[in-house]
Amino acid sequence: MQIKSAVFNMSARDLQSAPDWHRPEFAFIGRSNVGKSSMINMLSNKDALAKVSATPGKTQLLNFFVMNESWSLVDLPGYGYAKVAKSEKINFNESVGDYLEQRENLRLVFVLIDSRLTPQPIDVSFVNWLLECKVPFALVFTKEDKQSPAKTQATVTAFLETLPEELAGIPPVITSSSKSRTGRIAILKMIEQALAE
Repeated sequence: MQIKSAVFNMSARDLQSAPDWHRPEFAFIGRSNVGKSSMINMLSNKDALAKVSATPGKTQLLNFFVMNESWSLVDLPGYGYAKVAKSEKINFNESVGDYLEQRENLRLVFVLIDSRLTPQPIDVSFVNWLLECKVPFALVFTKEDKQSPAKTQATVTAFLETLPEELAGIPPVITSSSKSRTGRIAILKMIEQALAE
């Protein structure tokens, strides 16, 4: 798949204010500072489509981008971010939960996980919640350029071992680096396949 156009459409505070359209949507989410904005910019081939910030938790709304004038990439607020009012944090988490559980356009969620870290409880809890809600997802282990392939694979293996044993198969796994642009083709291919279904 080639990305010929990538345009910011709108930000929504909750599901009710999300775009009223029938475009298939692919959401990206992860812990704060996992490299989500950089990933979106890499996929779109635009350096500043999503705002990259050194401050965790800058994305606090549901941001919708229209790709190739046919489908939407959705940048969701990172979970576990700091420095926002407690009431706001709850609202944002509720908005994300409502979107993931109820959005009919949603085809697939890409869960970004820092490949340098041992399995983090917040990541494990979130993935288990997706499993319970039967939301289709893929795991994207980011920042693989910052360590050896063996260490990245060890992280992937350790994380998959935290998933329920009764899980039929394992979710799709992609390793990536926005810096070296690895994983881009695999993610776009997964989106292309979902669009064809």
